[in-house]
Amino acid sequence: MSAIFVLTNLPDSEAAFNLARDLVHLRLAACVNVLSPVTSFYRWEGALERATEHPVLIKSTSERYALLEAAIRERHPHALPEIVAWPIERGLAEYLGWIADECRGDDSSP
Repeated sequence: MSAIFVLTNLPDSEAAFNLARDLVHLRLAACVNVLSPVTSFYRWEGALERATEHPVLIKSTSERYALLEAAIRERHPHALPEIVAWPIERGLAEYLGWIADECRGDDSSP
């Protein structure tokens, strides 16, 4: 299995904590960090927007990505949530193995 980071942003801490808890419970993530709020500037539907968001950094595997993305979309309040992933190219072998072990699906998880 290949380990990945996935980033999304939520509009408030409650939504971020709920998503983090759900993803770990569903074994779609080994670990989820809810980071400190940030201010984001972006253009949406032709208007310049400014929002406070809570970044969520997810450690998972590329094999679980499709299910992880679906779970985020299902729980995310935005019509077009930021969901980006990138590979973890190097890391402590035991830690990367732990990610793989924690993200293995079984009969009781997706």
